[in-house]
Amino acid sequence: MDFYELLGVSRTASADEIKSAYRKLALKYHPDRNKEDGAQEKFAKINEAYAILSDPEKRAHYDRFGSAPAGGMPGGDPFGGMGGVDPMDLFEQLFGGGLFGGRGGGRRGPQRGDDLETEAHVTLQQAREGAEIEVEVDRFTTCEHCHGERSEPGGKPPKACPTCKGSGAVQVQARTILGTMMTQQPCPTCRGEGVQIEEPCTVCHGRGRTLKSERVKVRLPKGIDEGYRIRVAGMGHEGPGGPGDLYVHIEMERHPELRREEEHLVYVARIGYATAVMGGTINVPTLDGTHTVDVKPGTAHGEMTRLRGLGLPRLQGVGTGDLVVVFEIAVPKAAQLSAEAREALRAYARAVGDDVPEHREGFFEKIGKAIRGE
Repeated sequence: MDFYELLGVSRTASADEIKSAYRKLALKYHPDRNKEDGAQEKFAKINEAYAILSDPEKRAHYDRFGSAPAGGMPGGDPFGGMGGVDPMDLFEQLFGGGLFGGRGGGRRGPQRGDDLETEAHVTLQQAREGAEIEVEVDRFTTCEHCHGERSEPGGKPPKACPTCKGSGAVQVQARTILGTMMTQQPCPTCRGEGVQIEEPCTVCHGRGRTLKSERVKVRLPKGIDEGYRIRVAGMGHEGPGGPGDLYVHIEMERHPELRREEEHLVYVARIGYATAVMGGTINVPTLDGTHTVDVKPGTAHGEMTRLRGLGLPRLQGVGTGDLVVVFEIAVPKAAQLSAEAREALRAYARAVGDDVPEHREGFFEKIGKAIRGE
């Protein structure tokens, strides 16, 4: 599902264009107005799209990764990418609560904390072993001084908000497309909490949370590859309704000699012409150290040999990949050969009937210079 296509806007649409498109579609598919089959599901999808595209940071994440941040992925919380926002709540925030009389804008249960995202750079060795790595994140945690109560320990306790009388909501007049209506909105004085802090905590200044840098352990599934992400439950920001989750995006570090192809590893072995013809042995790097590999006589350029089981475990599968050695024959340029080597090469050419006279060498050298513009 493409969020831009769902709202009927282009990827370069402005915030106002996105908001305008959402308003039209949300009114059309609101469950209190539209009783057709699928309207409620369509309404939820429209709200999810707007929740992401109306937030600059979430929109940038969506444009980069092609998915909603954190919990908004398939199979998770259907409203996770919206930061835990109920579609009805999002609608009411924009239009005013109770627009169709179906649901008020009163207080709901405490919200869990926001999810966090970070990246982890993983080596081939770590991916193969399913190693435990650590990532550093800055997360809001419960204040250790006031234990989340927000008031200074031993000080004045919170009191009921004088504006909403502790209900957390107030009645206001709102102009809608259907006329002027009374709606219920979060109290502007206490921000919907129903209480006021008389003597704020001196550490968290009444927020109940402090920002703390933590190192979080993450267990990698064996065979993990780039582009996957791992959920660490409960390691997001703390909130009144519990902590959010941490999502770790996996980036693979480049190996200096090996290239990954899914569960297989590839090593390009450069061998000389003589070794290719006569055969020999070479040393091949693997994740377990150096292995000796035989080069059979008459090896052709691009020929391959496999070292069984020296690749990576198949992610969510059975078995292990191979290490594939690809032979690349290194042909030296004539200018790099010593006089002795050139003579030996001519002798070989004469012996096999592939003699290259001097004037032919000179001819091709001239052609090469002409091509290079020398």
